[in-house]
Amino acid sequence: MMASPRTLGALNSWTALTAVACALAAAPALAQNFPITPAQKSTAEQVAQAGVPLSELAADAPEEYTVKRGDTLWAISGLFLKSPWRWPELWGMNMQEVRNPHRIYPGQQLVLERLDGRALLRLRAGTGPGQAGEVPTDTIRVSPRTRIQPLAADSAVPALQTHLIEPFLAEPVIVDEGALLRAPRIVAASENRVLITRGDRAYARGLATSPLQQRVAGREDDYRVFRNARPLKDPITNAVLGYEALYLGKAALIRGEATEMVKTTSGKEESMIVPATIDIVSAKEEMQVGDRLLPEPPREFLSYVPHAPGMAVTGSIVSVYGNAVAIAGQSQVVVINKGTADGMEMGHVLAILKEGERRTDRSQPGEHTNIKLPNERNGLLMVFRPFEKLSYALILEINDTVKIGDTVVNPR
Repeated sequence: MMASPRTLGALNSWTALTAVACALAAAPALAQNFPITPAQKSTAEQVAQAGVPLSELAADAPEEYTVKRGDTLWAISGLFLKSPWRWPELWGMNMQEVRNPHRIYPGQQLVLERLDGRALLRLRAGTGPGQAGEVPTDTIRVSPRTRIQPLAADSAVPALQTHLIEPFLAEPVIVDEGALLRAPRIVAASENRVLITRGDRAYARGLATSPLQQRVAGREDDYRVFRNARPLKDPITNAVLGYEALYLGKAALIRGEATEMVKTTSGKEESMIVPATIDIVSAKEEMQVGDRLLPEPPREFLSYVPHAPGMAVTGSIVSVYGNAVAIAGQSQVVVINKGTADGMEMGHVLAILKEGERRTDRSQPGEHTNIKLPNERNGLLMVFRPFEKLSYALILEINDTVKIGDTVVNPR
C-alpha cells in the first residue's frame, strides 16, 4: 500500500522520504516485520516539529536522487546526511504518512529542499511502485488469468546489503563452556568414512529418543553441525567471555535414536542403543565423528536499522571471524566485547578507533621523550547479532585495516 505525497506547507509539515504504509496486503502474515524502535519514533517526532538543520546535511548532498535497484538505506542516507545512521531524522519529516520508515522502493524520486536554515526531503509525485504518474483514460478490456508470484517477495530497498550479514545469522554461535559438550554428537558414518560431507549419511547420539520410524513428511528436523568451541577472551582483562563454535554445515534428522533388544554371542538378549540417522544436506567444511549438532533456529525476518547507542560505549574488538584471521577489512565480521548485558542491540553503530603510534619526541635538542599519538577514527561497524557478553558486528566503513584489540566507541 502506498501513501500519497503530501503537499508542502509550514515547517512542521515535512513530506515523506518513503511512502510505504504497510507490508504486503495480500499476505500480511508472511511479510517481514520491521519495527520502529521507541528511540527512532521519539527522534522522528522531534524532527517532525523542528526539521533537520542544514549543518547536518552532507557537503555534497544532491538536490534530487532517484532510488535504484541495488541501493541501500545506509548509502542513500549517506548521500543526504553526514551520519547515515541518523536516518530516523529523515523519516520523521512526516510521521502521519509514514507508517513504516524502513521501506523505500526503486523508481522513487527524492527531492531535497532548503528553507529558513532547515532541510526537508519530499517524494516527487507519481514516482515509485503503484504510482503511474498520469491516470489512463483509454478503456482496457481484461480477462481473468493466473499469476504466480512469491508472497514474501519484497522489492523494497534494504537497510544494508543483507547478503553480507545473513550467512552469519546461522553460522557462528556463542555458547558457554559446557553447552557444546552437552549437545548431540556424531558417533559414526556409513561405510566407515572418516570424513563426512554433503550427501553422506551419518549417525548421532543425544537426539530425542523415539521409536524407529521414518521422518514424517514436512516435519522440520534440521540441525547445524559445529566443532571446537574456541574461547574468546577480552583483550584487556584476558577473561573468557564466551566460546565460538566453528560452523561446518547442516544435517536433517531421518530417524530418531532408539533402543533394541539384541542377542549376544552367548544367546542372551541385551538392550543396545541405536543411534539416530542423519543426512548431511550441506557442508561448509568436512565433518567427522565427535562433531556436535544444535537445532536449526527458525528463520527470522530482521530489521537492520543502524542507529547510535543511547548510552556511552567503550569496548574492544575481540576476534575477526574466520580461521586464523587477525586483521579485518571492509564488509568483514568481527566480535566485540560488548553484549546485551551492556545494553547492545541489533543495529547499534560504533566508531572504530585506531591506536595512536608510540614515538620518541626528538624535536628538542638533548631531549628524548616517549609520546603516544592520539587514537584516530578508522571507520564504523554495526552490531547485528548480540549475545550476553559478546556481539557480532559488520564493518560498514573503513579507512585502514582493523585488528584485534582496536577500540570501539560511540560514533559521535
